[in-house]
Amino acid sequence: MKSSNQKHNLQPAALVEKTITLGQGKLSSSGALVVYTGKFTGRSPKDRYIVEDDITASTVDWGDINIPIAASSFDDLYKKMMKYKDSREEIYVRDAFACANPNYRLNVRVHCEFPWQNLFAYNMFLRPTEKDLETFEPDWEVFAFPSVKADPKEHKTRQDNFAIINFTKKKIIIGGTAYTGEIKKGIFSVLNFILPTEQGVLPMHCSANTGSTGDTALFFGLSGTGKTTLSNDPERRLIGDDEHGWSKESVFNFEGGCYAKTIDLSPTKEPQIYKAIKFGALLENVGFKEDGCTVDYEDVKITQNTRVSYPIYHIDNIMFKSRGDLPENIFFLTCDAFGVLPPISKLTPEQAMYHFISGYTAKIAGTEEGIVEPLATFSACFGAPFLPLHPTQYAEMLGEKVKKGSRTGDGTINVWLINTGWTGGGYGQGSRMELSYTRAMIKAALTGQLNKVDYHTHPVFGLSMPKSCPDVPNAVLNPRDTWRNEEEYDKTANNLANLFAENFKKYSDKASKEIVSAGPVTV
Repeated sequence: MKSSNQKHNLQPAALVEKTITLGQGKLSSSGALVVYTGKFTGRSPKDRYIVEDDITASTVDWGDINIPIAASSFDDLYKKMMKYKDSREEIYVRDAFACANPNYRLNVRVHCEFPWQNLFAYNMFLRPTEKDLETFEPDWEVFAFPSVKADPKEHKTRQDNFAIINFTKKKIIIGGTAYTGEIKKGIFSVLNFILPTEQGVLPMHCSANTGSTGDTALFFGLSGTGKTTLSNDPERRLIGDDEHGWSKESVFNFEGGCYAKTIDLSPTKEPQIYKAIKFGALLENVGFKEDGCTVDYEDVKITQNTRVSYPIYHIDNIMFKSRGDLPENIFFLTCDAFGVLPPISKLTPEQAMYHFISGYTAKIAGTEEGIVEPLATFSACFGAPFLPLHPTQYAEMLGEKVKKGSRTGDGTINVWLINTGWTGGGYGQGSRMELSYTRAMIKAALTGQLNKVDYHTHPVFGLSMPKSCPDVPNAVLNPRDTWRNEEEYDKTANNLANLFAENFKKYSDKASKEIVSAGPVTV
């Protein structure tokens, strides 16, 4: 039964109008709605909890990422949220789908305090038809009320903001924060639990696109590795840019939109994203130029994590129904600021599982406060904050699917490690790999040209490195050859190998011998 204060499934124009009328946002010169999310301009992973109960007690990988909370704390906060909901003049409700493959579809109902939060839900989830809405019943519900805060002593939370997932009651409650990313990542975390355990689907934090012959490619990578740039290819159709499932029959998008970073965005660097920022798009925490309406994408006064959400139909070159065939190529992207890893290398299934679990990249000086030299960063499965299960479970699924093969030819699925970072030395000595070279290497992999060349093996990491690649100088393909001092390269490579090994210790007790042995040689 619908309450009188609940506004169901309002169209974007109505949500934009309400946001402006309430003084919660303004239109930019491109027509996009601009809002400010308040104290929180990003997710707060230390304040994300999962209710520990009969479903989760022995299945969730508990620790710093998956923090347990008692069902009683959830119940008390949920009651507080319902009382607040009933007291409001208006609450904005959105019925939506997650998962573009109907065999795995999840019905999601999102309850929002603010109209612009509801616009975010419209943009990011899949949009039901009017006929779908006639019989819509939610499988999961999300309640996002920033004004509802926890009492840390009473509710056993770290501070007054929270995001709590309850798998028994199939509800997510988010309070004390208006950052919209908590909504989408909450459902992503749910899918990361139920799809592998209940339906044999591998959930993935990656982008995906499809070529003219129907070949699908996956792009994994942490922030700054070039995932968005390299997967947005005018010659290939975009399936999605962030969250996907790999079932026995297809790769499919979980979402119906994109949530892209906008820092330093320009029409030349990211033309598709730039063009997508129009009426219906939601810009978060950006600054303006002197005219007060033209967005200044270089402005980081509020945060470096400036964002835009928009429905996927704002992109011209998209894949029909957001689904593609089984992948033929998988790319793990890393920005290696130490200048050690090859610009492209081919992985065995065991190496693929090892590097998938590792999820390596490197942060450089200036990216975060306190970083003055390259810092190795590891995020399991390229999405550790959203993994309720142990990372080896996802890696084993990946290995099984890679070994099973693709839809065509000999059935081989190629897995590539791409270094978009430094060559000829580490950060401060070498230079960043030319984007044109990286694009050429990916194109050569996608078109099968790298299946016809000779390879040699990296002495420390055991990676298969091509000796040649169309439109790429042979001299850059072996990183050791690009350094002036080869002994210094060897030392740096050994140091990085030791960092990999140290990071992997936390997974080795649950990883197979084959996966462990696929790591680098350490001295």
